[in-house]
Amino acid sequence: MDISAGNINDHKLLEDMVDSIQPIRQPVGRPRKRPAKLHGDKGYDYRECRELLRERNITARIARKGIESSKRLGRHRYVIERCLEWTTRSRRLVRRYDRKASHYLGFLRLACALICYRRADRLNLLTSNKPN
Repeated sequence: MDISAGNINDHKLLEDMVDSIQPIRQPVGRPRKRPAKLHGDKGYDYRECRELLRERNITARIARKGIESSKRLGRHRYVIERCLEWTTRSRRLVRRYDRKASHYLGFLRLACALICYRRADRLNLLTSNKPN
């Protein structure tokens, strides 16, 4: 996880983001180093981004400016937008009050933990009320 200023284009931080992905632990076999595919909107439609992903053997699914409709990536993008909306329910994360990035990251991780806890609690409640 990385924090940057709001006025920096996303495509400039793509390399740092891809390189900071932690290995995915699987029950069997070696852990994967990187994802197989990356979905991105038109903000990542630059030759440098595509070359960066190609060097790392990642398939780029990036909408092209002026050619592709952004609706094709809509179903994948919805998942991300939904998760970002959940974090904006935490008032402190909507507007950044903290000067230190480490404090902001701490509150962001706390908000994510609360979101996961509430979802797990709700699922547990639903499964425990099922008639046998």
